[in-house]
Amino acid sequence: MVNKEDLKQRLTREQYEVTQNEATERPFSGEYDDFYEKGIFVDVVSGEPLFSSTDKYDAGCGWPSFTKPISKLTEKTDRKLLRTRTEVRSSEADSHLGHVFEDGPQEFGGLRYCINSAAMRFVAYEDLEKEGYGDYKSLFE
Repeated sequence: MVNKEDLKQRLTREQYEVTQNEATERPFSGEYDDFYEKGIFVDVVSGEPLFSSTDKYDAGCGWPSFTKPISKLTEKTDRKLLRTRTEVRSSEADSHLGHVFEDGPQEFGGLRYCINSAAMRFVAYEDLEKEGYGDYKSLFE
């Protein structure tokens, strides 16, 4: 179980609100929206691997978009707005990440994982080994 008080000390206010209270950052405001370096994105709370830069694309929606996650995410039905959406959460820390939609590139399965930058931390390809993510180098071969 994640200690909320520890998280409030460790995360920025926006990171905390997004991951713990299901907030959404403003479109086009997140640091990873227009970001295309080689590496992986991990949960800002737990460090669990979420997405590879090889699956990131510009959907023009204002949030980082991916065609698929690295590993299984938890999906929940979200009815907070006037329409039903599918929320995605990290499996280990249960962090709110964003939503998945069925309007992604058809050639890659048709899904668009629309993710808040504040829910993620980027680990550059050259740092994967040093940070304990060496097994994920194979995603780039």
